[in-house]
Amino acid sequence: MEKDITILGATGSIGRQTLDVARSLHLPVRALTGNRNVELMERLAREFSPELVAMAGEDAAKQLRERLFGTGIRVEAGEQGLLTAARLDAATVVSAIVGAAGIRPTVEAIGRGCRVALANKEVLVAAGSVVMPLAKQCGAEILPVDSEHSAIFQCLLSRGGSGVSRILLTCSGGPFFGKTRAELAHVTRQQALAHPSWSMGPKITIDSATLMNKGLECIEAAWLFDVPIKRIEVLIHRQSIVHSMVEFEDHAVIAQLGTPDMRIPIQFALTYPQRLPMQAPALDFSSGMALTFARPDTEAFGCLALCVRAFEMGGTAPAALSAAGEVAVYAFLEQRISFLEIEEICAGLLCTHRNVEEPTLEQILQADAEARSQAAQMVQTRGGMHNKNRTK
Repeated sequence: MEKDITILGATGSIGRQTLDVARSLHLPVRALTGNRNVELMERLAREFSPELVAMAGEDAAKQLRERLFGTGIRVEAGEQGLLTAARLDAATVVSAIVGAAGIRPTVEAIGRGCRVALANKEVLVAAGSVVMPLAKQCGAEILPVDSEHSAIFQCLLSRGGSGVSRILLTCSGGPFFGKTRAELAHVTRQQALAHPSWSMGPKITIDSATLMNKGLECIEAAWLFDVPIKRIEVLIHRQSIVHSMVEFEDHAVIAQLGTPDMRIPIQFALTYPQRLPMQAPALDFSSGMALTFARPDTEAFGCLALCVRAFEMGGTAPAALSAAGEVAVYAFLEQRISFLEIEEICAGLLCTHRNVEEPTLEQILQADAEARSQAAQMVQTRGGMHNKNRTK
């Protein structure tokens, strides 16, 4: 493997695991972008010697320039730094920035027709109507990094000429599987972050606990695989061994199985169509493992239905819902609202959203910004009441 990569979001969970894969495959790294962790980025820059490093803020970039003085590594800052990194002529751009901040640089990478290993859900959730036609026009190859979408992609490789009957999107159920809505009213930040299967960043871990993550994945799958969302079904699969399945018109079902290790789908996105050896635990089918499946409780976990509703509304509705969800999740992590208020804020935002049909990218980003502002106001209102209840 000689093809170079750029990693947008190198200091996050997916970014760090991508660098693990890059180490094992000896992949050249063209550019790295990160948040404000100067010490970590310095170590990564010295190890991988990229042409460019971009930091989220100018203060962090200034510190990093001083630390990397004499190395020849260029350091930039802010959104312009992200865009510059995405425009560099790397063979593959790994899109791993959490949230809407990753949309514009990913669009830049798609616009130059490279392979994009997509780990940022918001790119397709918010801007699928813009991104997918652009990818076709520019000849860009979008390969999924999410374990579920990677599984679906791999299952579809066996389709031949057969049509798809259903996509069966599996879900661990998060830490609160089986809990009633009444029980969810009292869960804590620590409990919500205790995912039973995967090691992920805090935002996506909370999204997994509310099942918002699975709803966003339904939207992403609908765009990525051009399948009506009504043909995408979510199944709770606690073992996280079957990463997803596809049922074809003849009712044959193809599944992709593997240990819950994100490096596996990351490596596949980087090396496709090759499959290369990697150091990951193999499944032991003689161990007596059980594979169980159940339907999600949409009464207790309403975020799943909210996502389907937003997709059916179309336009800027999914972008607004995703933005509100991000604001609400961080408010919960900061213990300013309760767990169930994440869903309540998202539902309230969707009810009042002024939808723009057939939006441009700028209109999508504007809807995102407006939804964030509105959700922040809702958090502030509810947060005061939440803090009162906590002190009683």
